[in-house]
Amino acid sequence: MIRVLIADDQDMVRIGFRMILDAQDDIEVVADVADGVSAVAKARELRPDVCLLDIRMPGIDGLEVTKQLAGPDVTDPLKVVVVTTFDLDEYVHTALRNGASGFLLKDAGPALLIEAVRAAARGDALVSPQITVRLLKHFDGGTVKRDVSPPSEPLTARELDVVKAAAKGLTNTEIGAELFLSLSTVKTHLASVQGKIGARNRVEIAAWAWRSGVVD
Repeated sequence: MIRVLIADDQDMVRIGFRMILDAQDDIEVVADVADGVSAVAKARELRPDVCLLDIRMPGIDGLEVTKQLAGPDVTDPLKVVVVTTFDLDEYVHTALRNGASGFLLKDAGPALLIEAVRAAARGDALVSPQITVRLLKHFDGGTVKRDVSPPSEPLTARELDVVKAAAKGLTNTEIGAELFLSLSTVKTHLASVQGKIGARNRVEIAAWAWRSGVVD
């Protein structure tokens, strides 16, 4: 059972998300709160598998909540999916830096909401190619390469193939099918890449790929 916390200051959004998620056999909403302070407190108390966080909330906004629950200084980070829109690219960038492991559009619809939660829970935090690629392109400025730290050691050709596929939004299963690799091999390559580039999750791997020009 995937245990979910919802944080959004709009009552109808929380009610809607709860109805959709609780209707699934494998998902249980353990709490829904209306502000950032309550989100941090409840998340630390209940340790849900996935936290769905709106960005604009009273008290503490979703970006700061993300940092407190999943940021670089958190010893045992939680998985956070940030609810966002395409026209707020600076929020996406900050959310990524603060440890978000996935993104969801508020008007994405029930199917994508469910998939976002399931993807985050299993570690496939890149919800869909359309959302992932567009978001990462937007916050990165599209075609502009950023100065990024080089890997601690060079990536192998196969690791680069896996990185490119992940950066395009493919899940582990889809990467395996495309590259004729077993699921465990895909996970091994991703873990190796994380160590080499200092990434904490596949979203950071994808962001590194876009910023460094591995994907263009």
